[in-house]
Amino acid sequence: MKISDLKTYVLGTAWRNLTFVEVRTDDGLVGVGEVRMLNHTDALLGYFAEAVPNHILGSDPFDIEDLVRRMFRNDYARAGEIAMSAISTVEMACWDIVGKALNQPVYRLLGGATRDRIKAYANGWYTVERTPEEFHAAAKRVIAKGYRAMKLDPFGAGFYELDRQEQLRSISLVEAVRDAVGPDVDILVEMHGRFNPATAIEIARLLEPYQPGWLEEPVPPENLAALKKAAEQIRIPIATGERIHARHEYRELFELQAADVIQPDITHFGGILETKKLAAWADAYYVLVAPHNVGGPVSTAANLHLAACTTNFKIQEHFNDFAEEFVKAAAPGNPEVVDGYFTLPSGPGLGVVLDHDVLAAHPRRQIFFNLFAENWHRRQAERPESSEVVGSPTR
Repeated sequence: MKISDLKTYVLGTAWRNLTFVEVRTDDGLVGVGEVRMLNHTDALLGYFAEAVPNHILGSDPFDIEDLVRRMFRNDYARAGEIAMSAISTVEMACWDIVGKALNQPVYRLLGGATRDRIKAYANGWYTVERTPEEFHAAAKRVIAKGYRAMKLDPFGAGFYELDRQEQLRSISLVEAVRDAVGPDVDILVEMHGRFNPATAIEIARLLEPYQPGWLEEPVPPENLAALKKAAEQIRIPIATGERIHARHEYRELFELQAADVIQPDITHFGGILETKKLAAWADAYYVLVAPHNVGGPVSTAANLHLAACTTNFKIQEHFNDFAEEFVKAAAPGNPEVVDGYFTLPSGPGLGVVLDHDVLAAHPRRQIFFNLFAENWHRRQAERPESSEVVGSPTR
């Protein structure tokens, strides 16, 4: 069996373009992969223009390790977000093909199930006004959807520090959510790498009464010494890792013991098997794994298969119950969240199939999503005017 073709399709939504990849073989099997590239879709498509003839065509989809190795090493460059995302989509598509060829779900090919259900948390649900009343009502809707855990970034466009008024406003939103859901629901607080260590430590102290399950990316991800400085004085578990794209970049994080939960993104990290290897490494440091998942249905499927067979898995992020209905319809087949959990995914392969009619009905959009813009949490992205200079004082 050889890979004979690779096709890409971009699905447009209000705030994210989702790139789907179909890998086709010479005997008719088709595997699917997916990634959400934040404002970098053209870079991904450009990478594929060269990588498909250089590395992918003619490869045996069963030889996943070799294909990933060649894509990672043979361009003689340090693989970052673009290359690792491309590798990820092809890797998960190959696992889909292998599962279909063997008539097995992917998780059974990676060691088999270690649990009979997969805990989920909701994200993307707080697209409302930044008031305690609106966040309270939105949190109630999450519970009504069947979730028992949810994540929010209440900090607006904050960067490095918050003035006193914004600090109190942000804390009030978390207070409102805790009041809405009661003591038994997990609340996870996202910081998106916004703060310097002193600010992160102060905000963490103010959040303690509301018992968040973790603080995510309290400081920018480039400086792990700063993360350790914050973590040493924060009494809430620290989660991070969605913007780390290669295995060796986790070495310093583990050695510093600066995080309690890691959040690799399968779609940016080289795929399912690479993330499972990282999880095994994390287990040696007693660190849990809660994969970042801001993608659509194929990304979710890959995450569910990883969760099913990973012993130190903690909880799975999910956006698509609070997105446009057509996102899940683009590749149906995933289980739904019931009483806070997914059931195990079914196969063969990843268990989802692209619906090309849905993809055609929702083409790519010209959008720019900026988490440091006012009202970013509404998740209604727009492309800036061509006359504006990104980063200028007027933006």
